[in-house]
Amino acid sequence: MTSKKVIEIFYDVVSPYSWLAFEVMCRYRNVWNINIKFQPIFLGGIMQGSGNKSPSLVPNKFLYMSKDLTRLSDYFDVPLRSPSDPYEAMFKKGSLNAMRFVTAVQEKGKGGDQWVERVSRELWRRIWNEAKDITEPASLSEAGRKAGMSESDIKELLELSNSKEIKNKLKSSTQNALDYGAFGSPLMVCHLNGNPEIFFGSDRFELMAHCIGEKWLGPLPDKSAAKL
Repeated sequence: MTSKKVIEIFYDVVSPYSWLAFEVMCRYRNVWNINIKFQPIFLGGIMQGSGNKSPSLVPNKFLYMSKDLTRLSDYFDVPLRSPSDPYEAMFKKGSLNAMRFVTAVQEKGKGGDQWVERVSRELWRRIWNEAKDITEPASLSEAGRKAGMSESDIKELLELSNSKEIKNKLKSSTQNALDYGAFGSPLMVCHLNGNPEIFFGSDRFELMAHCIGEKWLGPLPDKSAAKL
């Protein structure tokens, strides 16, 4: 078997499109010959660094996004629910504390990437399914508990998330995404023969499959494969 291709996924839990890409990549890691590397970033830093504008500043784009999320939720089988005020959920409160917490989980490394995956998913669920806060320590603690973490680990990670080490690591990951050309989230980087292939958004999976020599089986590969 050829060596597995590495795919980095740069994401912020404040982005619903990142949730879609995240779940698809998790579903395909045992279908395609790939290794997934989770790369938490801060979307606010990406927007500022790239000069991009939030959807809320483009009224037609903002209205389209709200309708689009409903269709995407059904197609990808991800429980997305657009908040009553997406602008407040995505940009007013921000995600800096949440992404520092995820970065701390990754840095601590207990249990490997499974904790990063579980905690990220619970944070997405809070903001994009339950319309709950993801900024306060109590909110982050609840997400950690639902992900299966112990109280002692959660306390340690909350303290770590405020450290200079974690703040710098999140800044570095965000800058790495910008260096690849990021202007939003998610950004997926496929490493092929030493060269990066860059894919933005949650609607390029068929093209990604073509580029890495794999087959796109739709958003639910297990179900699709069973029909073949």
